[in-house]
Amino acid sequence: MSKWLQKLAQGWNLFTALKTSILCRRDAPIANAREVIGWWESRRVPYNLIVGSCGILTCMVVATISAAASILANVEFGLPNPPLFALVGILLYAIGANICYTGGWLVELVVRKISPREADRYASFTFFWGLVFSVLLTLSPGMVIGSVGFFGLLRHLSKIAHVPGR
Repeated sequence: MSKWLQKLAQGWNLFTALKTSILCRRDAPIANAREVIGWWESRRVPYNLIVGSCGILTCMVVATISAAASILANVEFGLPNPPLFALVGILLYAIGANICYTGGWLVELVVRKISPREADRYASFTFFWGLVFSVLLTLSPGMVIGSVGFFGLLRHLSKIAHVPGR
């Protein structure tokens, strides 16, 4: 098996392990709104730790690309000016993510009224996919800025290597 397929299989195993983990599944049916809120709120800290870790990784990628652009190409790239805006953006993102998270149990309460038998399955499904979406959304600035910065750096280095008259 090629290394690429092995990596894909490992990623799928991680994906499946998360989906079937105690974090994302509901083993016992829930009877009332208090238990619904309790189930979701007991997962808020792990959710924030996972998404926050992805945010730290994204910040490290953006800071590294920004520093490399500044040092190697004398270009400001990746960070707002002043950098304090980045901290405000991070704080607003964290608040927004937690507001959306609260929406999970609010919508489950509505689903529980409309279709009580489907509510437990709905909760596991939405928690898992909400977590996956939050992780991808949190990583996306690092992936975009990292890619643009990397290819911009390659372009810059190729221009330096092909300076006429040298």
